[in-house]
Amino acid sequence: MTPGAVPPGSASTHCDALHEALARFRGETALLDTWGRELASRLSAGARLLVAGNGGSAAQAQHLTAELVGRYREDRPAYSALALHADTSSTTAIANDYGVQAVFARQVRAHGRPDDVLMLLSTSGASPNLLTAAEEARALGLAVWSLTGPAPNPLAPASDAALCVDAPVAATVQELHLVAVHMLCEAFDAALAAEDVAVEGLTTGDVAVEGLTAGNGGEAGPSDPGGEGGRA
Repeated sequence: MTPGAVPPGSASTHCDALHEALARFRGETALLDTWGRELASRLSAGARLLVAGNGGSAAQAQHLTAELVGRYREDRPAYSALALHADTSSTTAIANDYGVQAVFARQVRAHGRPDDVLMLLSTSGASPNLLTAAEEARALGLAVWSLTGPAPNPLAPASDAALCVDAPVAATVQELHLVAVHMLCEAFDAALAAEDVAVEGLTTGDVAVEGLTAGNGGEAGPSDPGGEGGRA
């Protein structure tokens, strides 16, 4: 090996792969902004986010729901979000009675309602239990969003929208899925803040119009120097 050369498989090589994939990933900002606004609109209206994944993707799914039920950065109301793998009793009972492919689909059937969102995370985009969950969700009227590895993969076309991470190894895909989770939370909170500002501005405007109406009902009041009450 050349003196000073980085051996294959080293930590530095891993960082280089992540750096290159992140540069390509930056182009997905618009989609995550759209998802954040849509999720804020739906959850504010009483809808729920369901999230599912296997293995490391299950951990990412639970990370996302924790940010919504708890908070991401600033304090805000709690929003309904469920990581479907986290109910171990239901998951294992369904797997035992109906098979592993049904573990998420049956929970979608139980918890999902029209206008809810199902988000699926998969580095391969080919997990059978996520594909059956997507099919069930779309039949029930849920929006289905997916975070996957490189396209093409079966989960992307089975979803209403998909962010396919262009990275050669699963570890890098998972790392960028975490970036996507945080970007989604950032966009979600920004959309909520913008809505709060809009509502506050509307309320302030209503008060001003109401005051104008109350003090100017077609005749000048006694305190109005231009009215009858202000003349000598």
